[in-house]
Amino acid sequence: MSELLAAAALLILAATAIALFRVLRSGVVAERMMAAQLLGSGGAAALLLLGVSSESEALSDVALLLTLLAAFSCVAFALGAAELGSQDDAPKDLP
Repeated sequence: MSELLAAAALLILAATAIALFRVLRSGVVAERMMAAQLLGSGGAAALLLLGVSSESEALSDVALLLTLLAAFSCVAFALGAAELGSQDDAPKDLP
């Protein structure tokens, strides 16, 4: 059973790597942010499967940390984009 879980983890990592390569080739900043989210969720899924297959509790903690970092980076990106948008909408001083 552990070999099956390890194979599923490798399949998830391969699919994540292919999708990550495709998204990172784009020049759009929002798509690059989605690549960070993809890496967080795909990496967490693979770590959880490997943790179950090897009966290691430490890998589940690392998966949780990876997921939290991906979520915080998404929030930071959204706040930064909102701040840039509010600066563009600010009234301009006329000379």
